[in-house]
Amino acid sequence: MQRLIPTGNPARPVAFAEDAQPVPEPDEALIRVGAFAPNRGETFLLEQPRPGLLPGKDVAGLVVQAAADGSGPQIGARVVGHPPQGAWAEYAAVPTHCLAVLPDGVGAVQAAALPLAGITALRLLRTAGSVTGRRILLTGASGGVGHYVTELAAAAGAEVTVVTATSSRGERLRELGAAAVVHEVTEAQGPFDMVLESTGGAQLPAALSKLAPGGTLIWFGQASRTPVTLDFFDLLAGPEGATIRHFHYAGAPYGPDLTTLVRLVDGGRLHPEIGRVADWGQTAQTLVDLRERRIRGKAVLTTGPVR
Repeated sequence: MQRLIPTGNPARPVAFAEDAQPVPEPDEALIRVGAFAPNRGETFLLEQPRPGLLPGKDVAGLVVQAAADGSGPQIGARVVGHPPQGAWAEYAAVPTHCLAVLPDGVGAVQAAALPLAGITALRLLRTAGSVTGRRILLTGASGGVGHYVTELAAAAGAEVTVVTATSSRGERLRELGAAAVVHEVTEAQGPFDMVLESTGGAQLPAALSKLAPGGTLIWFGQASRTPVTLDFFDLLAGPEGATIRHFHYAGAPYGPDLTTLVRLVDGGRLHPEIGRVADWGQTAQTLVDLRERRIRGKAVLTTGPVR
């Protein structure tokens, strides 16, 4: 079969290679990949790939071999999955606890856009607790996670202010429920009960200063790739008693959260924001564009005809 492997060249991060079809573990199903979605964090890993890296964590396709232990979906089921790696290929072995079956109303392209970003959004909002009636500031809102968080939090009754670089991206976030759109954190009209911060660098301390006394900042990413510097004396003029929490989404099983995401999409309550759909022959260029923030929301690559 064909697989995309790292090249170590930032200008063309992956290339096709011939590889053996994966042999599933007893608790894994073999998936014929129909579509996959790269994540911006994966583009950073590809700059200096570790030996043996097989990229790909977000996948949708068809079960062609059920798990030997009898768990999970059977042959012929359309599924979405979140394996540890290896999904940028014609076939992928996926633990059954990291799979969800797709209903007829959810296509493979939509489904492939769900796993990492959608699971992050769900778990981030669970960490935040009840958001009904709360004022939330969300930085880095134009990526896949940002779109999901905006729609889910607004639907739950939060007043969400989003930070995004362009007006066109802001318009879409308004459609998903954002109460206000700003292009710089400094423009946000606080105070906020909560900040969901994903950019790091200078934006985190600026966002922290927008918190109400006793508010919480949840730090879930560093998309700027710039470390954060906090000044003790600056904080004296900021929110009294603020809390900073670190968040990372990872931790299997992912199947239950994928099932929730699929149900929300099927019910018209969650709308994957997909800025590009292309044949997987265009993966290398898509990765560059994703890394350089040229794509709104998610990018999805297809390995052939999908439904």
